[in-house]
Amino acid sequence: MNSLTINLHLMMVSFFRPEGRRSKILIEQSAFPSDRYAVLSQLKFHGLSERDLVEVAPRRGERLLRNADVLEAIERNAGELALLLLPGVQYLSGQRLDLAPLITAGRRVGAAVGVDLAHAIGNTPLELHDWNADFAVWCSYKYLNAGPGAVGGCFVHERHANGKLPRFAGWWGHDKEARFMFEPGFRPIAGAEGWQVSNPPIFSTAPLIASLELFERAGMARLREKSLALTAFLRQLIESRLAGRIDIITPSAPGEHGSQLSLRVLKSPADARRYQEALSADGLIADWREPDVIRMAPTPLYNSFSDVLTAVDMLERTL
Repeated sequence: MNSLTINLHLMMVSFFRPEGRRSKILIEQSAFPSDRYAVLSQLKFHGLSERDLVEVAPRRGERLLRNADVLEAIERNAGELALLLLPGVQYLSGQRLDLAPLITAGRRVGAAVGVDLAHAIGNTPLELHDWNADFAVWCSYKYLNAGPGAVGGCFVHERHANGKLPRFAGWWGHDKEARFMFEPGFRPIAGAEGWQVSNPPIFSTAPLIASLELFERAGMARLREKSLALTAFLRQLIESRLAGRIDIITPSAPGEHGSQLSLRVLKSPADARRYQEALSADGLIADWREPDVIRMAPTPLYNSFSDVLTAVDMLERTL
């Protein structure tokens, strides 16, 4: 339903319910800007301010978050946290957090916990129900291959299926059997479907259906196995051929990353941007993130090991 940030707002209507001292939201410091904008606007909507935003950052001189630091921030703000919003895979670094203990810690101190899966959905195995997340949101134009403007998605844990949480309602979330009876009272469909507001955009939903059929046939377990092999091959080639010229900031442990490797060219940000533009002009579709990160993501549905080798050849020529 909808798009990622709209879904995030709809979820915060239900799950960010500040009361008394419990009014803070915890996010990572380098959260994707749209998430931060949404969170700050929700705080202001409730008469709160940026002082109610708890941001967890990597330690000085480091580029990655430590689970221990996130857990410490949760405990330090235990009596004041109303919501945790965590990334499935951090968009800038490509780091995959160990979500289960973070979700457990957040719920233990009385906060709701949501997950932004923009870079994790279709990329890494997810166990949202067993991790006990309250909600999750995602887009489908990245690893789910549905294209720009495609419909997003939403997860709500089944313990919230009874429809008692407040929400912004619309007829598409109303009891399907009675939807065309045009009743004055809203009766939400049980589960995440009850958070739908309007009918989905058909032309931006159709490509997603085609993609999901391929995921169903391939299976996430096999895709993940190939993904890890592709990414390990990319890392090996870069480290052996471009040592001293490229710094890989994405963690190397298989459980701590998805398909993406975030690369820093060891020159000025302006030089790095020029290299990325040259690669794009040469036909290598990577991705740029300010101030100095090139993201390369060999994806298992359609990339091969020869693609990885070709990409590193092109990167070496460009540098």
